[in-house]
Amino acid sequence: MINARYNNTLNLPKTTFPMRGNLSIKEPIRLNKWKQSEIYRKLRQDRKGCKKFILHDGPPYANGHIHIGHAVNKILKDIIIKSKNLEGCDSWYVPGWDCHGLPIELNILKNNNGKFLTSNKIMLYCRKYVEKQIYSQKVDFIRLGILGDWDNAYRTMDFINQAGIIRSLSAIVKKGYVFRGFKPVNWCFQCSSALAESEVDFLEKVSESIDVAFFCIDNYKLVKNFGVNNCIEKPIEVVIWTTTPWSIPANQAIHVLAFCIYVLVDVGVKFILLAEQLVENCLNRYQLNGKIIAKTFGKELEKVRLKHPLHNIDAFYDRITNIYIADYIAIKTGTGIIHASPAYGEDDFIVYSNLQYNENMLKLVKSNGFYIKYLSVFGGQLIWIANSEIINNLNNRIIAKELIIHSYMYCWRHKNPLIKMATSQWFVGMDVGKISLRKKALECLKNVKVYPSSGKTRLYHMISNRPDWCISRQRSWGVPIPFFIKKKRCLLHQRIIEIMELIAKKVQNEGSEVWIKIKSCEVFGDEDIVYKKITDILDVWFDSGTTHNHVLRGSHFILQKEDKADLYLEGLDQYRGWFHTSLITSAAISGHAPFNKLLSHCFTVDKNGQKMSKSIGNVVSPQTIISKYGADILRLWVVSKDYESEMTMSEDIIQLIADSYRRLRNTTRFMIANLSGFDQSKHGIDPEKLLALDRWALDISAKFQHAIKNSYKDYRFVDIYQQLCNFCTRELGSFYLDIIKDRQYTTQKNSLYRRSCQTTLYHIIEAMSRWITPICTFTAEEIYESLSVKRYNKSVLLETYYRELNPLPKGFVMGRVFWKIIKAVKSEVNKCLENYRKKNIIKSSLDAKVTLYVSETYYKILSLLKGELRFVLITSSAFLKKSVNKTKTAIFTGLSGLQVLVQKSKYKKCERSWETLPDVGRYNKHPKLCARSIDNLPRGPGEVRLYV
Repeated sequence: MINARYNNTLNLPKTTFPMRGNLSIKEPIRLNKWKQSEIYRKLRQDRKGCKKFILHDGPPYANGHIHIGHAVNKILKDIIIKSKNLEGCDSWYVPGWDCHGLPIELNILKNNNGKFLTSNKIMLYCRKYVEKQIYSQKVDFIRLGILGDWDNAYRTMDFINQAGIIRSLSAIVKKGYVFRGFKPVNWCFQCSSALAESEVDFLEKVSESIDVAFFCIDNYKLVKNFGVNNCIEKPIEVVIWTTTPWSIPANQAIHVLAFCIYVLVDVGVKFILLAEQLVENCLNRYQLNGKIIAKTFGKELEKVRLKHPLHNIDAFYDRITNIYIADYIAIKTGTGIIHASPAYGEDDFIVYSNLQYNENMLKLVKSNGFYIKYLSVFGGQLIWIANSEIINNLNNRIIAKELIIHSYMYCWRHKNPLIKMATSQWFVGMDVGKISLRKKALECLKNVKVYPSSGKTRLYHMISNRPDWCISRQRSWGVPIPFFIKKKRCLLHQRIIEIMELIAKKVQNEGSEVWIKIKSCEVFGDEDIVYKKITDILDVWFDSGTTHNHVLRGSHFILQKEDKADLYLEGLDQYRGWFHTSLITSAAISGHAPFNKLLSHCFTVDKNGQKMSKSIGNVVSPQTIISKYGADILRLWVVSKDYESEMTMSEDIIQLIADSYRRLRNTTRFMIANLSGFDQSKHGIDPEKLLALDRWALDISAKFQHAIKNSYKDYRFVDIYQQLCNFCTRELGSFYLDIIKDRQYTTQKNSLYRRSCQTTLYHIIEAMSRWITPICTFTAEEIYESLSVKRYNKSVLLETYYRELNPLPKGFVMGRVFWKIIKAVKSEVNKCLENYRKKNIIKSSLDAKVTLYVSETYYKILSLLKGELRFVLITSSAFLKKSVNKTKTAIFTGLSGLQVLVQKSKYKKCERSWETLPDVGRYNKHPKLCARSIDNLPRGPGEVRLYV
């Protein structure tokens, strides 16, 4: 303990900055303060005229509470926006919401006896429901510390945006990319609607696979094509393999590859036809022995006639199935021969359309997944249930069956299996018109920078291989497709662009509900008998995919003059979603990408790497974390993870992040506490007059700030987290702050040496409050307010990077290299001292005296500190000797050229400085102090510090 007589002569740290953050309690108070002071409006005024940076918000879906994925996305966006404002940019954040779509409509139908609701009622209830959802999500987003223009958010259901969506469609129609087509689309029985590619998940499915034999009725023709001379009396069967038995009733053809070799295999009582390279696998599966008797190319099999395998159960199935040539067959599994139901397979449909091998395509499945009632035998059954009955009726036509697990299409909303089903829909054609939209979109992508770079390749391949975009849906809640078509030929009206603008104006005034009321006679008069109104709505991805046009260049008074965004940032799934549709629509409308840069982040998983799911029970909600730890802890977790990989979340991990936060907070608190009584305007020291160690501390801080800036610019937030942790623990905590304690506490209150130290601390803490503003926004504001200084700005959110971190001039003797070596030496000495502490030889480093046996190089460097080497090593005395490897008692260290001898000091301890020195007790007036402590008493002459 320090003698009470000397206690008040020390400059002990004082602060009201608490050790505990109590973030969950204090953050809401600070949010309210920001709201009351209109901090966002002030920031916009302050940055007016500065370089703009536009991050366009991909609208989250207005349904349900926000989850951890929402939090990650919004926090990353907020970090970028705040870092750009810190740079001095005028960086707005206009949040948005995606308001239309099936989940909302289904929710309304479920809770409001949907069978009896009119379309108008559905839309009215949906609108009210979305209003509530947006309010709830908005409150949660603001609680995360997201700073933005919340009072002027854009919503796709706003009348002006609905009109903008129609105008966007009109622009694409005008370019000739929209057409009506009858073709297979992804169909969900639960949705009773077509789905976009982005709404399809591929999950594992258990299916019953069957090998089905089709009787050949053209034996003579088939044998001739195989070049077999003698007539074959035994039956011939063509074998197909399928995992969708339900599609057999709609079979209309068999497809083979033109230049694949097919063989006739004699299996005893009959011949079977298979692809040559799959014969061995097939015979093993059928448990048959066989011999190949002839080979031919698939092109020789064209138009060979077969019997439908269900021909014996009803006259409807007693029909001929022909063999045709196709190019889509993969000879990897099955038999190399495909059965085709063109209404339920995209590739089958293309072959059918090209060859028209039957007059009428069989469409046997209704939109709800049930067979049409008048279908023989299986009518009125759900196709998945009918599978078993179809297998039973195929009887002896099945030569093998088994259960397999394979990747299959599922609805991303309902998690039920989908089918491909041919329906009349509206499409955006990828390869129609003079200039292919596919080619235009890929050309636009070339000028976009993507983080991570692999995302660019991913998006390129997706667009290269995507089918035409089905943009029509058979629902109520959405933006209408305001088309009038000729009743007989289904052609768009020749004045459709003019008509769409007329409808857009009405929607802008009354909302999309007005389309229900409009009658064709109001638009066409006498032409009414020729044209009919389309009742489909637009795919919800068209709504958000055109926000670059109806928000950035349309509805929003702030963003409407922006030609494109600087950045789009969303989750990894948006390469097939918002990124994808935005690029396609912008290429069609404007001929360029709607963004300069794309950034994607991965998803959150639990500590076992498993995707978070309510059903599994491994979900960690952002609301729970915030209520327990505070939003700053959640924000710090986001930057602690590399968002390019899966982001692991658990209670244990959050606890570790809370520990990191405490280290950051305690480091900050120490610096603030040591600024007690310091006023930079009165006590600040000019940079060139600072002690060498302090000049280095500002220099290393300037270097760190440069690294922080670059990391923010490159969106490498995990680097910032690591750099901050390293700076607080290694550069400050275990080195600079450790060393300056003696000077700060024991030198005279107004001495140059203490004020030099305080000046340095002040500059560092000012800079640090800016560095962490984008990440730990609430804490940064608390630090900023804790500094006693008169400010023009009343919030750290209005500040830019701190400019008073003075780098050392080139050639400065005690520069970065010098202190790097000093740090290395100190680290090795600390290890030696710690070893002595463990052995109970000394209790603290000030109980020791050390002798460093060093090489010539180390001697030249360390001797520059003269008698202040002991202050660096925090020992009572430190000696240098040029005699490395000449002593047996010194400890070898990890540095070649450095040995350390540690000895316990035999002298008394000074009760003020705690050093053990030979002059303690020599002065009668202060018998328990050393000479240095006596000099540093208030009326003493004060000590002289040169470097440390």
